[in-house]
Amino acid sequence: MNALVDVSFFPRAAKPLTSYRKFWAARFGTAPHLPMSRAEMDKLGWDSCDIVLVTGDAYVDHPSFGMAVIGRMLEAQGFRVGIIAQPDWQSAEPFRAMGRPNLFWGVTAGNMDSMINRYTADRKIRTDDAYTPGDMGGKRPDRAAIVYSQRCREAYKDVPLILGGIEGSLRRIAHYDYWSDKVRRSIVVDAKCDLLLYGNAERALVEVAHRLAAREPIERITDVRGTAFVRRTGDESRLGWFELDSTSVDEPGRIELHINPYQTTAEQAAGQGSTCNQAGAALVQVATTTDSIATNAFSIRATGQKSLQNLTVSDVQPMHFMVNPALSGKLKVPPRQRSVIRLPSYEQVKADPVLYAHASRVLHLETNPGNARALVQTHGEGVVARDVWMNPPPIPLTTAEMDYVFGLPYARAPHPVYADEHGSHDGATKIPAWEMIRFSINIMRGCFGGCTFCSITEHEGRIIQSRSEDSIIQEIEDIRDKVKGFTGTVSDLGGPTANMYRLGCKSPEIEAACRKPSCVFPGICQNLGTDHQPLINIYRRARALKGVKKILIGSGVRYDLAVQSPEYVKELVQHHVGGYLKIAPEHTESGPLSKMMKPGMGTYDKFKALFDKYTLEAGKKQFLIPYFIAAHPGTTDEDMMNLAIWLKKNGFRADQVQSFYPSPMATATAMYHTGRNPLRGVHREVQSADETVDVVRGDKRRRLHKAFLRYHDASNWSLLREALKAMGRSDLIGNGKHHLIPTWQPLADDGDQSARKKNSLASDAKVTSRAGQPAAKPQQPVKGRLLTQHTGLPPRDTGAKRSASKPLPGLQKKLSNR
Repeated sequence: MNALVDVSFFPRAAKPLTSYRKFWAARFGTAPHLPMSRAEMDKLGWDSCDIVLVTGDAYVDHPSFGMAVIGRMLEAQGFRVGIIAQPDWQSAEPFRAMGRPNLFWGVTAGNMDSMINRYTADRKIRTDDAYTPGDMGGKRPDRAAIVYSQRCREAYKDVPLILGGIEGSLRRIAHYDYWSDKVRRSIVVDAKCDLLLYGNAERALVEVAHRLAAREPIERITDVRGTAFVRRTGDESRLGWFELDSTSVDEPGRIELHINPYQTTAEQAAGQGSTCNQAGAALVQVATTTDSIATNAFSIRATGQKSLQNLTVSDVQPMHFMVNPALSGKLKVPPRQRSVIRLPSYEQVKADPVLYAHASRVLHLETNPGNARALVQTHGEGVVARDVWMNPPPIPLTTAEMDYVFGLPYARAPHPVYADEHGSHDGATKIPAWEMIRFSINIMRGCFGGCTFCSITEHEGRIIQSRSEDSIIQEIEDIRDKVKGFTGTVSDLGGPTANMYRLGCKSPEIEAACRKPSCVFPGICQNLGTDHQPLINIYRRARALKGVKKILIGSGVRYDLAVQSPEYVKELVQHHVGGYLKIAPEHTESGPLSKMMKPGMGTYDKFKALFDKYTLEAGKKQFLIPYFIAAHPGTTDEDMMNLAIWLKKNGFRADQVQSFYPSPMATATAMYHTGRNPLRGVHREVQSADETVDVVRGDKRRRLHKAFLRYHDASNWSLLREALKAMGRSDLIGNGKHHLIPTWQPLADDGDQSARKKNSLASDAKVTSRAGQPAAKPQQPVKGRLLTQHTGLPPRDTGAKRSASKPLPGLQKKLSNR
């Protein structure tokens, strides 16, 4: 299976990244860091930049940061690339710092959507930003891609503007905006960009850059996959396309007659009006002639043209079957590469939730690079109407191209401008996002899980793009030998998931034709290869390297795939778990799980059994950390209650909980906005209960769902008592072990103390014990102690009495022996 991914249909249609002739500026060589100022340009001998990239993140020259990958890729093509990172957006002056770009602006909000980066799921402003030196918030504007685009236009209005990054990818069509609670236009219209590159954009950007360098006007660059733009009325390239209405996408196509497997050759020939032998052929001809004469005789008598007696064989004419003109258009299938699907307009989806859900469904059906068609959506009415045109998704990179991208000369460190007085990035100017991935390796891209709340598939695609084993080992050696502060521990070998490396469809033909949104829901597809041996080989080879003491797996493990390979689970558990392993069942109940497209808890139980077995064999003390989501579309109050009961039964106490966050363009966001289920088809009149979704709206109900996840927190007990009584489940209120919450309430609880002090609801509140006496201050986190979102362990000792939140004695005893 491993080799099949590299020989799929997709790479054959794309021009290799390394096949372009380098731009003349390649003579300047490679920069230690891409320049961020005129002074750095002067040191490199540049008089100008060919391309200037604007980003909302601090510039870290590492392959996990999008701007570094794009910048180094363009540099490898011979272009001079400058970076303006986190500029002051109050005026256009900071955007003129590096002069006028010779070719184009490249704009992105950063590695995260700027709104998700700035606001919590409850729409509260965050005080931190992991992509900023010192973890400081407020260094980028809301809707940064739009603001930066406006300032670039003000600085040099005649320079082509190309928008990219995840913020652009998730807003390429009219989309529901959670923060304003309304449907917004495509970001192509709002940012007024010349071209939007969505997804991983190396292939598209290299092609566009070389075409612009060849003096091709950007208005004519309309045929690049993975791009979106406003299609002009007089654009000749719009001719020759077959336009389809989006309502036809879910309609059944032409039915082909099945061949009878038991039909003999003679019967097949007879069905076609012929025979297999000469004698039979003569009889068939005579019979055919006789029938024709009889048929014509009837016609002649009716018309009075010629009597039967005077009719001869020469008068017989062959019968011709003509296509019904009314059906001719339906029988012809236009070529997919020249087909464009017209979605409902922005005005329509804004006013009609049903059409919004329909448009979302069609968009997600057209995401496979092997069969996706172009999409078009009108914005505006009358003379101001504009078509936003979206070409099919980009062709995934081959393994050789992935190795090329990750083998570029990254400094693997933040730009020196962020260093402190000692030249270090570990003090007050430390960038948390870089610190997190400083010693990690990205081994693949993409995800075929299709989780409806996740944006990975919409951005990176569902085709797994994997690096070679040699490339991964080379990067580990580079970290060992070149990265300051490496102590022998690699923090992660993963990507969007930990264990989809080199997994994919067994058949390239099926892969190119498939339109399923997920390869693992409702069960693992029979055509999906689940061989984990290539990943096992990398683990073994990596930890055998000299100077490497430990290889940890920090990416989330897709446990429904892992159970298909017990050998992988054994390898993972016994060698690559640092005490805790995070996995994401997300919920325990079938209702929300079906809306998430996640497996049931039976698969979790299988994985846990393997995890416990191999942990015991290794003689270690290790724990699974399950993640859950509150308030996801399709979740009832009873579902959350049942999840809370499961958590208590299994001894889990969530330190932090995550509420559903409606990110732009996700399928679950369409459910949240419309109350419809695009996974089941969308109809004007509801035809089944599966087409509607229970949406959790309002602060009170969202708080309730979060409270069920933190059933052990005394500050939630009054809310839970009220809800349980209303649900007729007062039997869960009591002081026994089988009860969910107690009947009594402390005089003053210790609040919602979370691992992140800045987000703690009671970080500044006075804490008292049950007796009303001032309690000890909350214990501060101890250096070296691991804090996780869901520890599954008793809370830290805050000094409050245990009656409000009883620990698990057995588990506490185990921990004290560690």
